[in-house]
Amino acid sequence: MGPHVDSVFNEIAALVLLAAGVGFAGLLLRQPLIVAFIAVGVLAGPDAFGLVTSTEVIDLLGEISIAVLLFLVGLRLDLGLVRSIGRVAVATGLGQIGFTSLFGFLICLALGMDAVTALYVAVALTFSSTIIIVKLLSDKHEIGALHGRIALGILIVQDIFVILCMVSLSALGVGLAEDEGRLADILIVAGGGAAMIVFVILFIRYVATPLLGQIARSAELLVIFAVGWAAGLGAAGDWIGFGKELGGLLAGVSLASTPYREAIVSRLASLRDFLLLFFFIALGVGLNLEGLGADLPSAAVLSVFVLVGNPLIVLAVVGAMGYRKRTGFLAGLTVAQISEFSLILMAMGVNLGHVGESALALVTLVGLVTIALSVYMITWSNLLYDWLEPFLGPFERRRPHGEAAEAAMAPEAAARHDFVIIGLGGYGTRIGLGLEAAGFGVLGIDFDPEALRHWRQRGLDAVFGDATDPEFIAQLPLEAVKVVVLAVSREPGVLTEASAPMSLLHGLQAAGYRGAVALCAQRREEAPALLARGATMVFAPSEDAAEYAVERLTVWSVPQAGGGGAALG
Repeated sequence: MGPHVDSVFNEIAALVLLAAGVGFAGLLLRQPLIVAFIAVGVLAGPDAFGLVTSTEVIDLLGEISIAVLLFLVGLRLDLGLVRSIGRVAVATGLGQIGFTSLFGFLICLALGMDAVTALYVAVALTFSSTIIIVKLLSDKHEIGALHGRIALGILIVQDIFVILCMVSLSALGVGLAEDEGRLADILIVAGGGAAMIVFVILFIRYVATPLLGQIARSAELLVIFAVGWAAGLGAAGDWIGFGKELGGLLAGVSLASTPYREAIVSRLASLRDFLLLFFFIALGVGLNLEGLGADLPSAAVLSVFVLVGNPLIVLAVVGAMGYRKRTGFLAGLTVAQISEFSLILMAMGVNLGHVGESALALVTLVGLVTIALSVYMITWSNLLYDWLEPFLGPFERRRPHGEAAEAAMAPEAAARHDFVIIGLGGYGTRIGLGLEAAGFGVLGIDFDPEALRHWRQRGLDAVFGDATDPEFIAQLPLEAVKVVVLAVSREPGVLTEASAPMSLLHGLQAAGYRGAVALCAQRREEAPALLARGATMVFAPSEDAAEYAVERLTVWSVPQAGGGGAALG
């Protein structure tokens, strides 16, 4: 047992180090980690370095990564968010899915695939990578732009379609069971699935928010519960028979309507990225490099279809709904690649025996090409638009009424939160109430559920989360915010890069925030360092309060006319 454990440990260590090195090279080339991770699998496979021998361990970690990924997808699918999807996003998302599926199917048939394989590949080509798109739009500070909001709406529509596809595949998996007891198996799975859905509905209605309100008192316990909940419902789904993937998805949906969703998403993002490494390594290891040569012509045709066809259909639908050609073009570029879900769908098809390993290898190759190229297309989107703008006239109406309506609504929506107050203790609450009384919109943030409850009782908006976490900050609606206020004094000690004020400044800068930042410091001597790092103003609550007290005491000590004294206050 000892040597085996040691070999597995050494193997995982070598793979992670190799991933770090390849990932750094990808970073220099501005490539997302998905491309680097698949490349690591190819390098670690039998055709290159031959590092992977413990395939069972790698496969297990890959399965866990899919469950966690679907859990995070489920967390984004709360009913309020789904209802908020704009009409243009729904129409564009459905149009893109229909166009890509239909014409992708016909192209695959023309390339010589059988009907089932062609259907799988065509559907796989419809998904776009949420991780890549959100990251690139955030880096360009375009998440809040009109084309960014349309792109995010399209991703939500695609996520719902992913869920329907996986539910359908799970049902087909049950239907392909042995002839003996097939009906009984179907009934058991259907009954178990229905019972699990009822359980999730009741959990959402009566248990989720109060339970997480207690658990969230400890940030570490919140993360442990989230992972355990995802794994537990994933195991339950696997035991019932409809798959650990859908169990993990239901776990996410069950927590999506709670105020703690964003905190869970931000805390699990790094774990998701680490575990996905092993899923993509398993894919890369399974690629037959000698056989990939035969797939190159088909991969080239399908890659061109995704890189050109997907943006064109988005451009056409967005333009038909009354938006400018620039908005449609920029939104269309975001779907010019396939997703990690494309590979997951194909892997499920292989496990069910519907398609062969060659189909998975083909889609993986298309993924490498489209992801690598679309990163540059999105990064240089404005330059591409300038080049192609003379040819895009047919995609814009004479009067872009849809965009005019959006522009008219934008100021009202943008003016909702003028200030963000981080830390809802006594100091932060007094600041927030004063700003609200002055007519400003205020959003409060805290990691203490009890502080949030008191804040909301005063009729103010609040979000649960750790605002020194860059992942959490990246998800905040900061486009219209004028000032972010950190109303929490840090613990006494030397000011370091890990201190809350420094972490917040770094996170806000990474998120592209351009408003003012007001920070609390222990001493005024810390102000120059904070101002040098980007703070707009620095308060020292203890020293400020002491000086105010001295001022009031001094006034009170002076004898007043009539023998009275000045009121303290």
